[in-house]
Amino acid sequence: MNEKLTYEDYIEQNGSLTYTNVGVSMLPLLREGKDMFIVSGRNGERCKVGDVVLYRRPPSSYVLHRIVEVRLDSYVILGDNCIAKEYGIRDEDIIAVMTGYIRNGKEHSVNEFGYRLYSFIWLHTSPLRIGMKKCRYKLGRFIRKRHNEKK
Repeated sequence: MNEKLTYEDYIEQNGSLTYTNVGVSMLPLLREGKDMFIVSGRNGERCKVGDVVLYRRPPSSYVLHRIVEVRLDSYVILGDNCIAKEYGIRDEDIIAVMTGYIRNGKEHSVNEFGYRLYSFIWLHTSPLRIGMKKCRYKLGRFIRKRHNEKK
């Protein structure tokens, strides 16, 4: 019987997983079809603000996003290219933590200065970026509505 391994099983057996991302939620850090991410098991440790985590979103989808707030019993998580925060993500939902990524064939660690600087800037400018994206969205809706009214 050839049974497919879940991400959890694979990481438990191998210690880490290198995989390509699907979607644009982690732009500009991870580009769909071009970059890969490396995640490793957590060893029971709590995650911290700035960690990029692979977690299970019920019933069976997996998501790679960044922790923006640590609460007593849960986390608040946001994709780098997203405007909607996810609340109530618990420790048991988190499968692994990103330890590196591969861009243009070169492996990078989350401990490198460039990545740590990117992560710091991205975390601390997220309210501004979210506000700008929401304004752009509302302006676009307004312009489309006005355009449709003129037809």
